[in-house]
Order: sequence, then structure tokens, then C-alpha cells
Amino acid sequence: MNKAFKSLLLLSLVGSFTADAQHEMHMSAQKDTLKGKADTTIKSTDHSMHNMNTVTPMSHAYSLNLPMSRNGSGTSWLPDAAPMYGLMLHSKKWMYMLHGNVALRYTKQDIGSKGSRGGEKFDAPNWFMAMGQRKVGEKGLFHFGAMLSLDRFTEGGNGYPLLFQTGESWKGNPLVDRQHPHDLFSELSVAYTYSFSKKTDLTFYLGYPGEPALGSVAFMHRPSALANPDAPISHHWNDGTHITFGVATIGFRYDKFKVEASSFTGREPDENRFDFDKPRFDSYSARLSYNPNKNWALQVSHGWIKSPESLHSNENVERTIASAIYALPLGDEQNFNATVLWGLNKTKGHEGENAALLEAAYRVTKLSVYSRYEWVQKSTEELNLNENIYGTNLFGVNALTLGLNYDVLNLKKFKGAIGAQASLYNTNNALNTLYGKNPIGGQIFFRIYPALMKM
Repeated sequence: MNKAFKSLLLLSLVGSFTADAQHEMHMSAQKDTLKGKADTTIKSTDHSMHNMNTVTPMSHAYSLNLPMSRNGSGTSWLPDAAPMYGLMLHSKKWMYMLHGNVALRYTKQDIGSKGSRGGEKFDAPNWFMAMGQRKVGEKGLFHFGAMLSLDRFTEGGNGYPLLFQTGESWKGNPLVDRQHPHDLFSELSVAYTYSFSKKTDLTFYLGYPGEPALGSVAFMHRPSALANPDAPISHHWNDGTHITFGVATIGFRYDKFKVEASSFTGREPDENRFDFDKPRFDSYSARLSYNPNKNWALQVSHGWIKSPESLHSNENVERTIASAIYALPLGDEQNFNATVLWGLNKTKGHEGENAALLEAAYRVTKLSVYSRYEWVQKSTEELNLNENIYGTNLFGVNALTLGLNYDVLNLKKFKGAIGAQASLYNTNNALNTLYGKNPIGGQIFFRIYPALMKM
């Protein structure tokens, strides 16, 4: 594990020095973005590439008429006022963005050893992203996206300990009280958007893997969750399809609304985190997104997912999700971000399982304070319990997390922050023999991430 840590740290430092040797784009359009304008521009200061008067237009990944700050995961929307962290590079015709996150940490679930299902680990959850785009003619926009994760090296095959987390498997056994590692290739996608007017766009998106039009922005890309190294325990109620091997989406935007439809592979990634799973295109979803102003991003979506879990291949899931994301800039180094969402998984012959999440983060200069509350209904099957003992009940799980980050390292393009968080869990007394009464999980970490882009 120490080798993995050193590799990740070296990768981040190399990225920093490499970026220093190239031209980083500093956006100067916060005022325009906050006014809802989409004609944000960047002026180059690299004389070797452009004249000082050269102006390169910046846009959303899937629209020439929207600000880049609206980019979420896949084709989802964030508020226009959302903060952006990353590195911006460009050539004469192309514009590129690099992003990522690494948390070198020690985590221990069930600190008081009240039950038998807690675990502890030194690990480093991580992900890295690269995007590029260019105009095609006057009204066309081509975009590609790539997202990688070294989770399989830093987390192992069975992921990291996280009480009440469920989903996917390892060596033929369901992963329970653990968060599965993400695939090495988490997204490889291309898209083309044609702009009919400033108010109307038509987008075609293909991913192998990619993310269908289902749910809110995935947790690692939400500003309200960036500082938290843990996945939500409601992960498979909202963004469980954010790595899907085979996605085709068509989306049409009219002004503040966007409607999308996707065909995709329902089966979640297999246990081999390095391969490319078979594309099936056997599942479907639809999503309606609405950004009423610069501060809000709303969506409602529904998916018909065929056989998502390999251990329950005969079970199909209907998933419904509604969410609202809020962003409020308060100054150059100060912002508030929040997300609220609800998800429902319904399998034939089973009760519907609900999940609700509320998370918020407040950042000022070097300090970030954040919280997350979740209520999730986990079934006996989901928690891998003996039905003869626990019946076929749904167990409501409450989880409250409080944490903070403080920047202690400034490498110009990257930041290094120390952080800590604690999570308090509460569930049905019938599970106390396994989890103890109100178990607490905690962690300390050193987080490496790109600096806030100056608008």
C-alpha cells in the first residue's frame, strides 16, 4: 500500500510540474457567469501560442451557448454559479481541462468496536479526469471525456470499509459494509452538439464506459461532496450507473430545459476492474433537467435497468430520482454548495427501497467544512442477512457525517489539505447485535486536488 501511496503522490506532483510547463487558462468571466451569460471568454497570455489580443471562447461541454461551469458528470447539469476546480489548457483549436482528487488516509468504521461488521484501512480513494473540445464549423461542438481511477491498486478488489454500504461483489460474494473500487477506465466518451440557436441544442453522446441520463451529478463531481472521501451509502440509488459499459444518449435543450433519453448496459461493472465489459444496450432512461437561474440545477429521471447485479441476474430494477443542487458564490475564495436528492429502487416482487440525501459544504479561503445526512432503506437481501433470523424487512439506516479540510500545501496548480471526518449511524435495534448501537466511523486524510479556477 505504501508503494501505491507513493505512486499516487508522484503522479500528482508530476501533473503539477507538467502543468506549470504548459499554459494554464485563467478564466476571467465570473461576473458574466453569475449573470447567466454563455459567451465566457479567456484571454491567452502565452505569446508563443497566441497574440495577446487572441480571445478563445469557452463553453459548456455540450453547448456553445452555456457556461462551462454547468458541466456535471456525464451529460448532467450543475448550477452556473458552481465553483470549478481544475487546470485549463488550450491550443489553437482545442480546449482541454484536467481534474482529479486523491485522499491518502486512514479510515476506521465502528471506532468503539460495538459490532462485528466494522473495518479499518490505510488507503487512497482517487480519480483523474481529462476533457477536450473544439468547434466544428460555426454551430457544431465536438467533445471527448476520459476518467480513470487507480482504486483497484489502492483499495484492493473488495474496496474500502464503509458501514451499511452495499452493491457489487468480490470473488462471488456480495460487498456489504464496503465501497467497491471503481474501474480503471471509468469514462471514455465522445459527443457532438449542434446549436440551432442560442436557446436550442441537440446532443449525441456515446460512452464506453460512460454515464446515462439517469440521476443527479455523480457524488465525486458535486461541489457539495468534493471534500468528502467517502461515497454515499445511497450510491446505488442515485449514481450507481455512472460507470456503464455502453451508453448512447440523445439530448435536446430548449432555453433553461433539457430532455434526454439513453439506451445503456444495465449490468454493473464486473469484478475485473481493468477490462471492458460487454456492451448490452438492454436498459433505458429518461431525464428532464431545469436550471431556473444561475444558482439552481434541478432534475427528475427514471430508468428501467436490466439485471444490474450479477449475483441477482434475474432481478430488474426501476429507478426514480429527483434532485436539486444549489451553488452560492460568496467571494473569490468563499462559496456555499448544497445537494438534496431522493431515489427509489423498485424490483418486482419486492417493496420499493427509498433513499434521501442532504449534503452541504462551506468553503472560505483555506478551510472547507462539510456535512452529509442520509436515510436509506436497506433490505435483508441487500445487507446479506439470514432471512430466517431477520425476516424480509426493510431497515431504515440513518447516517450523519461532519468533516473539514484545511489547506496546508500550495503548489500553485494543486492544493494539499489535511482533513478529518466522523460519521454517526443509527438503525433498527434488531441489527444491534451486528453493528452495535449507534456505531461511529472516522478518518483522517491528506487530500490532493487542483486549485479553484479563477473566474
